[in-house]
Amino acid sequence: MKSLKFPSPFTVLYIIIIISAIATWLMPAGSYDTLTYDADSSSFVIQSTAGNKTLPGTQRTLDSLQLQIELEKFQAGKLRRPVSVPGTYQEVEASPQGIKAIINAPIKGIYDSIDIILFVLIIGGFIGVFAHSGAMDKGVNALSNTMKGREKWLIVSVTTLIAIGGTTFGMQEETIAFYPILVPIFIAAGYDLMVPVAAVYGGSCVGLMGALINPFSTIIASDAAGVSWTVGMTSRIVMLVIGLIVIILFVVRYAERVKKDPTKSVLYGKDIKNPFAAKEIAVSSEKLSWSTRLLLVLFGFTFIIMIYGVSAMGWWFEEMTALFLVAAVVLGLIQRSGENAFIQAFIGGAKDLLGVALIIGVARGITIVMNDGQISGTVLEGASSMVGGISGALFLPVLMIVFFVLAFFISSSSGLALVSMPIMGALGNVVGVPAEEIVNAYLFGFGLMMFVTPGGIILPSLSMTNVPYNAWLKFIWPLMAILAVIGMAILIVGNLM
Repeated sequence: MKSLKFPSPFTVLYIIIIISAIATWLMPAGSYDTLTYDADSSSFVIQSTAGNKTLPGTQRTLDSLQLQIELEKFQAGKLRRPVSVPGTYQEVEASPQGIKAIINAPIKGIYDSIDIILFVLIIGGFIGVFAHSGAMDKGVNALSNTMKGREKWLIVSVTTLIAIGGTTFGMQEETIAFYPILVPIFIAAGYDLMVPVAAVYGGSCVGLMGALINPFSTIIASDAAGVSWTVGMTSRIVMLVIGLIVIILFVVRYAERVKKDPTKSVLYGKDIKNPFAAKEIAVSSEKLSWSTRLLLVLFGFTFIIMIYGVSAMGWWFEEMTALFLVAAVVLGLIQRSGENAFIQAFIGGAKDLLGVALIIGVARGITIVMNDGQISGTVLEGASSMVGGISGALFLPVLMIVFFVLAFFISSSSGLALVSMPIMGALGNVVGVPAEEIVNAYLFGFGLMMFVTPGGIILPSLSMTNVPYNAWLKFIWPLMAILAVIGMAILIVGNLM
């Protein structure tokens, strides 16, 4: 009798969609009133089950609603999405999600995340065009020769760079672009497929936990909590530095153990194929030609432009997708491979990432089912009630756990910040906890959940590398436990200072 095989990412996500739909039948539906700013009339609009209500766009209005947010944040357009109003939760008419909703959820999710899906497909085409030139194989070979005996520094450098991206501009979806490049390099170094996922995806999660200036989490959460994002920076720096050291030591220890004895790998005996095996070539001391060097420089420069554009110029998926499309065309022109060969290479590369792109859409279906079933507000109300009766030194560690759980249901950093921060901030005022520490508890809890939540980017990342989800959970839980303890300790000390 064959042993049971862990289901694919698609099956895992569909099971969660079904469970979410069932929850809409079992849990009471409820919602908070939300507030948005109408710049044309300089007024606030309160949206509730009783209808919309317009209020003066003044600081007095915000204070009367117990929203510790500066009016300037709305006027400057920094808070454009609806913000939850504390103390306004109420049950509403149930909207249970049935079979039709379950069937439509992945389709709606694909529509809703088409920007990310297109970005992934264009990246696949870009990688396909580059791989067609043979420059990737030769570059990996040259790097393997250069790093021989110093392979562990690949882990150190990659994890550090990705964490910097996470802490500055929330790099996570963008990490999908790096696996086709880095997997062959790590495999050539003698490591297993788990190592590149741990270095790349793990690095991004640590960056999210210690997000210093991430505009999609730190700045939005700070604005929603009514505090400057520069306050509380010390705790985030400590989390980033200690977290980065811990994950590097954790991954290096595992990688070196696997390199010495492949049977120590959590993937050993699972018959997992390297998805980029076709890119592996025999080790050679052949020097790189000028044309290969040019292609490698252009390839790497594309990612530098992407990082600069997102972090400094406000780029998002439209601009990033256009960048990789233009870069693919430029690489094709330099190769002089001809129109047919270019199209085939581009479509072939996009086809390789089609499964990853669809997983992103299906994952979005989970949120759609919960929102349509109107239980997201109920989950938030239950979480706030849980932490509301706690005070003293336990408040922040428990709040971090609450944010950890909430991030499973709301896997958008900005979305979770805007719906939860005004409510949790009001609770913090009651127990005398500084608003900046509420923000830090949110960052630590959210970043920690991103290691494993199916609604995030972990399943697409694992699909890219053929790593099973259960193997990832087995590998990552000790690291998560360590980071959780570190996060709680930092919150306790930060509250006492």
